[in-house]
Amino acid sequence: MRWLAGVLRRVPAPLLIIAGIISLQLGAATAKGMFGRLPPTAFVWLRLVTTAVILLAIARPRFRGRTRRDMVVAVGFGCALAVMNFSIYQAMARIPLGVAVTIEFLGPLAVAIVGSRKPRDVLLVLLAGVGVALLGFTPHGLTLGGVLFALLAAASWAAYILLSRETGRRWPGISGLAVAGSVGAIGLAVPAIMAAGSRLLQPDLLIAGVLVGLMSSVIPYSLELNALRRIPAGVFGILMSLEPAAAALAAMIIIGEFLRPTQWLAVGCIVAASVGTTSLLRRRSPS
Repeated sequence: MRWLAGVLRRVPAPLLIIAGIISLQLGAATAKGMFGRLPPTAFVWLRLVTTAVILLAIARPRFRGRTRRDMVVAVGFGCALAVMNFSIYQAMARIPLGVAVTIEFLGPLAVAIVGSRKPRDVLLVLLAGVGVALLGFTPHGLTLGGVLFALLAAASWAAYILLSRETGRRWPGISGLAVAGSVGAIGLAVPAIMAAGSRLLQPDLLIAGVLVGLMSSVIPYSLELNALRRIPAGVFGILMSLEPAAAALAAMIIIGEFLRPTQWLAVGCIVAASVGTTSLLRRRSPS
């Protein structure tokens, strides 16, 4: 593994982040293309199981000496992780992938901008609102259920961000994430088994689920973790704003899912609002 770490250190950090985004969204598009054979809940569960097993093997979290508060935070983090993944996959099954991820991105955007009173921030909120309105005026491919699941994913992503900070303060390294992933996998086990039944025992579907887990969680997280050691958090936030557009492009390539021009414009508005918000936060943060 040391040789791999050495190779990653020689790759520019922004390229690692972009590679992680591409891997994540290609994994999501691949999963959506197989929803006819394996339901979304089962794919989410296999993704969480894959992530939990690998992270537990790497982190080997220690529970001795942990306070009740530490465990509550980790369990809450795991619940947010599970709901976030479950709801975005349910949204993906009902509406275009690019639209689902665009709506989901409202969660971190809200966290970044909440409580600010700067006039520029108000303009960015309005820009994001324009994006949402454009999605409303372009109902092609949209369903109420899909939009509601995407909004639940947005709220869960916001909770995930807030809980990840607290988890990081209480658990060293990636041990908190390993525990949270395990909580999410355990919590979704029964719904996944009920939804998929014996199909979870088919080797090709198991392999597909593990590959989606690697592409959508393990690989992106590993690349992002390496990149964050070398670039400011503000730059990371700006690059992550590319996710909605990457999701739409991945859906076009993998499953032939195309957005309408107004939907692309909506994606652009929300991406621009996120980039603008992250840029302003970076300027205001102390050097």
